[in-house]
Formats: sequence, C-alpha cells, structure tokens
Amino acid sequence: MKYACCMVMLMAGVLPATAQTVSREAQIAQAVLAAPEDRRAGAAVMGYENGTLVSLRPGTNDLICLADNPSVEGFSIACYHKDLDPFMARGRDMTAKGITDDKVRDQTRYDEIKAGTLKMPKEPRMLYVTTGKGVDAAGKVEEAYTRWVVYVPFATAEGLGLAAKPAGPGVPWLMDAGTGGAHIMISPPRQPR
Repeated sequence: MKYACCMVMLMAGVLPATAQTVSREAQIAQAVLAAPEDRRAGAAVMGYENGTLVSLRPGTNDLICLADNPSVEGFSIACYHKDLDPFMARGRDMTAKGITDDKVRDQTRYDEIKAGTLKMPKEPRMLYVTTGKGVDAAGKVEEAYTRWVVYVPFATAEGLGLAAKPAGPGVPWLMDAGTGGAHIMISPPRQPR
C-alpha cells in the first residue's frame, strides 16, 4: 500500500454539492498542522473553494500545505517542500482525470521522471502527512497521526543502508527503491486510544 505519497494525490478533486464547506481561515489553520511548528507561519496553503483546489495563502518559506479534502472520508492534511510540487501536482492531475490506481499513477510519474519530462529534485525533500478522524471545535485533530517521508530519487536500500520493507513502527525504510519517487518512510507507533 502506498501511504504518504498517495495521501497527497488523493487530496485533490471536485467536491460534491453536499460536501461541507470549511472557511478559508479554518482550512489554513488545519492544513499547517502537518508542518513543523516553526515552519507553519510561512507555508503556502492550498485548499478548497467552490469545489476546486485553489491557493488560499501564498508562502514565504519552502513549504506547501494542502488542506483536508471534505469530499474524501476521514481527515488528511499534508505539507511538502515546494520542489516536490511538480510531482505532487502531476498526481493530483491524474486523479482529477479519473486515474485512481496508485500503481498506474506512480509508474506513470516514475517513467516521466526517468524520461526527464517530470521534474524531481536531486536533493532529499520532505513530506509531512497528518491523518485523523476529524477536527474538534477547538481545531484539534482527533486521533492525529503524523508520518514523515523523505524523497530521495533513485536511492537504493543498499546505497542508504536501509531496509526495503517495513521493519516495525518508527523504523525508517525505503519505499519504491531505485525509482524517481524513492522515499524513506518513517511511521511512528500509533498512540493507544
């Protein structure tokens, strides 16, 4: 299962007419919760207006945060380094065009990175993903769970000295090794409920 990279791609789409409307201010406040505290104030934020993903706030640092998509069940927000935006935007574009199979989206982007038609940074870049049941009246994410992803294009498990599959909660491992979308997954243990 593709965890963090797919969470970001699935956060785009058209809202059904019955979707709950969340104010711009609330979307911004919620979206930046995925980012480290010292990076939140300067992060650019994208969210939903009239069923469309739009810019809610320009940024002054290198992070882009995505608000929760109210048309998708559950709660999911993400922040990533701006250099990952072409990769993330391409995933959102495919989702909007009805391409929802994770393997197809990933392979398409990896092929495009290899061909040089999709820009991917050469240096490691971060993605932060926070999921939960929802947001309470005080703006706190209920049952919040944050994962960290470090994109390291074309890295191999051997080259990094990491496992190529999950070895337990909190243990870093390399997913999609050798591809343009290779990334280190860090999934901490879940807190007991």
